Amino acid sequence: MTDDSLPARSRAVADALAGAGLPGEVRVLPDSARTAAEAATALGCEVGAIANSLVFMCDGAPLLVMTSGAHRVDTGHLARELGTGPITRASAAQVREATGQAIGGVAPVGHPAPLRTVVDTALAGHALLWAAAGHPHTVVPMTYGELLELTGGTPLTVVPPA
Repeated sequence: MTDDSLPARSRAVADALAGAGLPGEVRVLPDSARTAAEAATALGCEVGAIANSLVFMCDGAPLLVMTSGAHRVDTGHLARELGTGPITRASAAQVREATGQAIGGVAPVGHPAPLRTVVDTALAGHALLWAAAGHPHTVVPMTYGELLELTGGTPLTVVPPA
């Protein structure tokens, strides 16, 4: 049963987790976790363990990229990995339309419709990940395997090898 004290978008995330049979519980933080650095500070973890939810546009459709907070997505590299046309950042309006959530609080799930998703393989190096949960003050813990299962995402590198 969903906690009624959670923001509406976070309740949708909690419902999606429960529906998938995953144990993660949405946590409300006293301060914003809008950025990976803010979230890592609030949670006392490495910034690389923050699973950033970034929305891009790819071939006319939204693309959700779950990436490590420790680096930036190289859209040219990602387009080559996916074999697609150019990948561009979605506008705030496009993010809201695709996810029902605001930038800074976009969760891996709880969207109006499933999104094509890429999951950064760099996240596999962390035993526990933290993802936004539909609101800039909410987060949810999960493993890399749970993130892949939950999103049905494709594991890929999102930056070229050094």
